[in-house]
Amino acid sequence: MIAAITITAVVGTIAFILYSITILGLIVVIITENRNPLKTISWVIVLLLLPGLGLIIYFFFGQDGRKMRFISRHTYKRLKKQPLHQNPSQDYCEVPEQYNPLVTLLGHSNQSPLLYGSKINIYTNGHDKFDALFEELEKATHHIHFQYYIFLDDAIGNKVKSILMAKAQAGVMVRVLYDYVGCWNVKKKFFQEMQDAGVEVYPFLKVVFPVFTSKVNYRNHRKIVVIDGKVGFMGGMNVADRYNEGTSWGNWRDTHFKFEGKGVQGLQFAFLLDWFVISKQLLNDKVYYPPAKVYSDNIMQLLTSGPVGQWRTLLQAIIFVIANAKKYIYIQTPYFLPTEGLNQALQAASLGGVDVRLMLPKRSDTKSANIASHSFIDDMVKAGTKIYFYDLGFLHSKCVVSDDAITCIGSANMDFRSFEHNFEITAFVYQPEFALQMKRVFLHDQQGCEKLNTSRWMKRPLKQRIAESFMRLFSPLL
Repeated sequence: MIAAITITAVVGTIAFILYSITILGLIVVIITENRNPLKTISWVIVLLLLPGLGLIIYFFFGQDGRKMRFISRHTYKRLKKQPLHQNPSQDYCEVPEQYNPLVTLLGHSNQSPLLYGSKINIYTNGHDKFDALFEELEKATHHIHFQYYIFLDDAIGNKVKSILMAKAQAGVMVRVLYDYVGCWNVKKKFFQEMQDAGVEVYPFLKVVFPVFTSKVNYRNHRKIVVIDGKVGFMGGMNVADRYNEGTSWGNWRDTHFKFEGKGVQGLQFAFLLDWFVISKQLLNDKVYYPPAKVYSDNIMQLLTSGPVGQWRTLLQAIIFVIANAKKYIYIQTPYFLPTEGLNQALQAASLGGVDVRLMLPKRSDTKSANIASHSFIDDMVKAGTKIYFYDLGFLHSKCVVSDDAITCIGSANMDFRSFEHNFEITAFVYQPEFALQMKRVFLHDQQGCEKLNTSRWMKRPLKQRIAESFMRLFSPLL
């Protein structure tokens, strides 16, 4: 009996020592990766405070993907050999001088060319967006490229599925990418029915234990549709009934866009790059890039960002826009968990006299992120930033507009996840007319907001402040 107890004690001691060595080793690895200090501290806290569970969480969500290569340089160059990168004449692409460094940044870091002459339609609710999408899908004659983070098996999802299946059976090439984690709750039968009808369907980075578990944290958050290379859609809305029906506490306020013209080529390239990564099919024929009409004097660059490569180009570009604002910068985002650099840029702009307005949902679909985001507001309001809480439902719109000159639209939120973990797509639009349109959208939404009362906010209960500060520690992980 004594011998058995002794053996158990020895085994337990050895297990504890091995576990401790593993945890200390991981902490050393995390520190030497030279990550954002806040993120490093967050992971150290998780590993120390959650024995066993912390190790599992780190295995799934904590590994740094910057050195992973999803596509070879040789293949990337082959994909680049198509009409998209015959840059428009510089005579038509004179952006405001203050944004020339941004153009260079996006060109060097992301190989994003200036795309001239696009037409952009704005949709601020699900009904208008899906009506336009259904209409354009029905017109398809050659191909439909369809990519969403969430594609649900509900009324809207099944209507989309029916159209895609009918077009495939009519001879149109239909290719669908969906995010494996975003669609975790969708039964395989839903996508299998599309495959049986001739639709090519692939999940993005399918999570198969244990091979791909380290990639569960890297999700494709892009929403892209390209039809015959002539019409494209992108923005914040996924495929689900919630965008039409709203939430239990109000409407679902979101923004989506339809592109016509050269901007569609940027969406096409982004889709085909993801398509190759997952399907290994290299599609760069000219048929996917038909000649583009000139609809306006719109100039844009499309940035595809993700958890690979040395630079966090999306974060750098957003900080550049904020730092170069002279009059105003208006921001809509459902989740506000800024990096320290972004935090400082916004505060500096406010202290410098720029009219900085930040619009957030009053009530969020993610309680932990909402609590953590409130911890960043104190310093913002002290610096002079105006905070607006959208009170008519859930604000899911993502937009940055500044100085009636530049607009940033797409799938990315103002949080660590979008800047460091997700594959996102963002359009930087250099056109006063479009900036004024998006400014009007912001000001219209502002009428449905509750402006933060600074004195009342600073007097909120201590218990609430402590909860916010505690959740802030984990903001890089949310």
